[in-house]
Amino acid sequence: MAESIERIAIFGTGLIGASVGLALRAQGFTGSITGWDRSLPEAKTARDLGAIDSIAQDPLAAAEQSDCIVLATPVFGIVEWIERLAPVLHQGQLVTDVGSTKKKICELAEKFFPAHATASNPAYFLPGHPMAGKEVYGAAHADAHLFRGAVWLFTPTELTDVSTVSQQRAVEWRQWVTRFGCRTLDLDPTRHDEICAWASHLPQMLGTALAALLEDTFADMGADGLDLGSRSAQLRAIGGRAMHEMTRLGGSPFSMWRDIAHTNEEAIAAAILALEQRLAFIRENLKQPELRDEFDRANQFRSRF
Repeated sequence: MAESIERIAIFGTGLIGASVGLALRAQGFTGSITGWDRSLPEAKTARDLGAIDSIAQDPLAAAEQSDCIVLATPVFGIVEWIERLAPVLHQGQLVTDVGSTKKKICELAEKFFPAHATASNPAYFLPGHPMAGKEVYGAAHADAHLFRGAVWLFTPTELTDVSTVSQQRAVEWRQWVTRFGCRTLDLDPTRHDEICAWASHLPQMLGTALAALLEDTFADMGADGLDLGSRSAQLRAIGGRAMHEMTRLGGSPFSMWRDIAHTNEEAIAAAILALEQRLAFIRENLKQPELRDEFDRANQFRSRF
């Protein structure tokens, strides 16, 4: 594969950004990778792991000198960078992101990096979203194989009037994503947010609610957690795989999910309401044949998943 992308800047060197850097190296990328993060310790950790080669002192200057800029911050950070980067980028550059919601990002990208690019705004923005992650966060948990077997979603605009170099780099970035072990899928931004509300955001809110409910209900654990006479310690001793899996997402960072909730509120709220209604139906039919019907539907979904 011809490497028209030789210099990459990663803005946001936490779990996803650092994993992108490690994945690039693992798949043979030999160009330079510069990183920047609002948290200098995070950037230093990413550098020490080999996810980036150097830490940008001036992120705008680093972006201006790069072939491809990867925005790997939470969604509000991506929104901020779209506005800041547009005036300084030049013809042939590619900007892409890993934001978990896409409608807001795509609206701004179309404004600041329009599909019908002009001489004053020639860079191309390729919105993306890897459906991968962990319930822990930070560069220390980065993994070169994090994206293996995942779907990497794109919500692109047309490449109308975009420079040939930008088109080549957009194609090349997709090829790198495939080399990470991902399947790729293109979606409309609104459709993306609707589906992700069900596939990702609702499970997160359910896991968070359940973990918080258990914390409040079984809040008598001592400081060391070793008193097996307490209800909380008993819950942890008895709770098996089901409780562990259902509450795993309770460890996810609010800093990322705040931005997702704010930028996909309507779709998430609709999914939560539907789940509330379904749980109410089950509650009202615990001794009725309808409960078996619910299990049958659930079994059918799992058998096709």
